[in-house]
Amino acid sequence: MTKSFVCAVDVGTGSARAGILDARGNLLARADHPIAMHQPKPDHAEHDSEDIWSAVCKSVRSALEKSGVAAGDIAGISFDATCSLVARDRQGGQISVSVTGERRWDTVVWLDHRAIAEADECTASGHAVLDYIGGVMSPEMATPKLMWLKRHLLQTWNEAGYLFDLADFLTWKASGSLARSQCTLTAKWTYLAHEEESWRR
Repeated sequence: MTKSFVCAVDVGTGSARAGILDARGNLLARADHPIAMHQPKPDHAEHDSEDIWSAVCKSVRSALEKSGVAAGDIAGISFDATCSLVARDRQGGQISVSVTGERRWDTVVWLDHRAIAEADECTASGHAVLDYIGGVMSPEMATPKLMWLKRHLLQTWNEAGYLFDLADFLTWKASGSLARSQCTLTAKWTYLAHEEESWRR
């Protein structure tokens, strides 16, 4: 039998959602599972990436069961997620992005605004990459979040081996591949894919 179904996964602020679709894009079934959020102080919001992955797996299994489609008939899986930053150590283990130091809180959520000062600093620079993001750096993007980690959680910065956009983290968990999405890098990490020097200092 031809594999003619796909699984689409979306991770939002409060849940992971999965859908099983046929080759024409008809949604056969969907399921969701909640994810935890930690807010240790104002403007700080953190996820546990292993909790997210568990929610993804539960959602996919549930959607598959509801659809009646066999796992072997799924041709591919895709991931979409919020603009959240996942930090992992050099062995791929969890590493804290939290002022509490708890390693499970390894993801800076998109709505976290701890890096407002860093975002304003980026905007004030007038750098050419700003031309591709509306002229203003948002604290929800990766660059100010990374700057904040380096300035305020130096131990985490020094131990970090992998820094992922959440969508790229999910593809890594699913496949083991460290390949990054050109879409996530361009939209959230100031990567200029159309230029010879795609990463700007």
